[in-house]
Amino acid sequence: MNKTLLVELRTEELPPKALARLGEVFAAGVHAGLADRNLVQAGGDCKWFATPRRLAVQIPAVLREAPDAKVHEKVMPVAVALDAAGNPSPALLKKLEAKGIPVGEIAKFEKRMDGKSETFFYEATVKGVKLEDVLGQVVGDALKKLPIPKVMRWGDSDVQFVRPVHGLVMLHGEHVVPGEALGLNSGNATLGHRFLADGPLLLASADEYEARLEAEGKSIVSFSRRREIIARALQAKADELGARVKLHDALLDEVTALVEWPVVYVSEFESEYLEVPQECLILTMQANQKYFPLFDAAGKLQNRFLIVSNMAVADPKNIVDGNARVVRPRLSDARFFFNQDRKATLASRLEKLGAVVYHNKLGSVLQRVERLEALARKIAVRLNANAALAARAARLAKADLVTDMVGEFPELQGIMGRYYALHDGEERAVADAIQSHYQPRFAGDALPQGNIACAAALADKLDALVGFFGIGQVPTGDKDPFGLRRAALGALRIVMESPLPLDLGELIADAAAAFPAGTLTNAACGSQLLDFMHDRLRGYLRDAGHAQDTVEAVLTQRPTRVDLVPAKLDAVKKFVAHDAALALAAANKRIGNILKKAEGKIPEPDVALLQEPAEKALFERVVQLAPLVKSHVANGDYADALLALSSVRAEVDRFFDDVMVNVDEPLLRANRLGLLKSLFDQLNAVADISKLAV
Repeated sequence: MNKTLLVELRTEELPPKALARLGEVFAAGVHAGLADRNLVQAGGDCKWFATPRRLAVQIPAVLREAPDAKVHEKVMPVAVALDAAGNPSPALLKKLEAKGIPVGEIAKFEKRMDGKSETFFYEATVKGVKLEDVLGQVVGDALKKLPIPKVMRWGDSDVQFVRPVHGLVMLHGEHVVPGEALGLNSGNATLGHRFLADGPLLLASADEYEARLEAEGKSIVSFSRRREIIARALQAKADELGARVKLHDALLDEVTALVEWPVVYVSEFESEYLEVPQECLILTMQANQKYFPLFDAAGKLQNRFLIVSNMAVADPKNIVDGNARVVRPRLSDARFFFNQDRKATLASRLEKLGAVVYHNKLGSVLQRVERLEALARKIAVRLNANAALAARAARLAKADLVTDMVGEFPELQGIMGRYYALHDGEERAVADAIQSHYQPRFAGDALPQGNIACAAALADKLDALVGFFGIGQVPTGDKDPFGLRRAALGALRIVMESPLPLDLGELIADAAAAFPAGTLTNAACGSQLLDFMHDRLRGYLRDAGHAQDTVEAVLTQRPTRVDLVPAKLDAVKKFVAHDAALALAAANKRIGNILKKAEGKIPEPDVALLQEPAEKALFERVVQLAPLVKSHVANGDYADALLALSSVRAEVDRFFDDVMVNVDEPLLRANRLGLLKSLFDQLNAVADISKLAV
């Protein structure tokens, strides 16, 4: 009989940052285990629940007993099963006895190929399993597969789990399914909110679980619904106060994992703390206390914040005042660090960076700063920017690492550097570059603004890339301990999206030149790094929605001016829509294959050696197109260059119809190869259009 199944595991407080993931994986594991045993339809509905002290799953239409199933069981190869006379061999008879299969059933065996040998298969009926016989094992297997980095034991038990467990519910419709998991026997008793509910709840059926826990247990067990309620309540309270609140996903998820019955209250702190940079206060409230800061219409931090409490009370004064008391020492620490840090300039802190190891093969942070300074200066010169300011920004970029504030809150590096630089009287462009040289920190993050900031940011990323590639620390598989994939993509985005007229090869060479002789032991690091960056760019462009063949057409040529890549992609897209595109792409591929097989140096085509009308016509078109294509490419008019090339299709088709390239006469053959190479160079002036061929 099909009925709803409920499985709930009650625990002590689960890790909040992992709760949602634990809930999803647990539910998926139970559902998959049932589907594997034909007790529920694979891919069917499955609802998961997670609160601070429970994981649960509710699955509709679960069978009490799985239907019998027909299976084709492999017996053994026919050559082994039968002797030369066609009678059952001793090996077959022994296997039949072990399986309990009568000898007379041999006539019903099916013969079919299994690999390279003909094999006997036997159709057997497998008895369907009962839910009560397997559910405990299914739940246990699902729990073992949870993404738990560290387990614990408690009491005298040998049971291990992420937190001590206290209760197990396994209900199929109205009936308790007997079973055991993590040392617990199943039942139908659960608990609601620790303080707001009145004792245990005896569930009458699996279907009433969510509604009854909410009505009587004061526990909203659905993680997604609880999260939605919290988000709406925070926004409503902010609107009521005429303020704004930022609902960051990570904080919202964590708060959702900390409460069962969310209620939003407002509290405040003394306005004198607002003299501290608001980033410090925000981080303190969010990271340490899980509060939601409030802002005015201009985005300025207010001295009020929102609390998501797990208690609904008539008078929340104690909760509000208690949270205000808790946050005050944190804010006081932030103010103390800020005031202490400003007693010394950033420049005066540089010497301390000499005692901070960047990497044992790449020197100290101070040595790295000196490299950044030199590299940022070179990049700024290439950009016709103020090289002195770029060098100054790079020199001071890491100085805030040895401040008290960043020591307490590492997330503020760069941000505090900007505040301290402005306090020291540094140029605003220098201060802004100190903050933004870490950007982009993640996918979708903003880019540094202005050439000075871009120079400092590129110097930071390229120094790391060249340094670690230079000592052989190349990312492999999923391992990237130094964040080189992020650094590579960040550098590419800065150059491509700003855009900046910089050559990747030259940037890599400039970065390598800043290292002392003998530091970079990997002689191939420059080429490896360029390939690595092109791979990152390839993935980034595909993720952005560009067709794979279009991306390959542009990147196969390993362009070092990535600022030109978007225009080339657009040009190739327009070219593909042209009638001649696929034919020319195929011809280009054919020409490329011919040229690969050519021996020796291919000469420039000589008009005096042209014989056939078709090759003369092609030569004439190539000569006519050469200056036009060259001019379009030089001016960045890539679409016009490809459009001009599309006009050569007729001559190309006629050439391959009428002309034999690989003739016996060497001069004639070399001249025709030279003509094809001239055409090939023009066809690939923007992109390798052979990649567009079907």
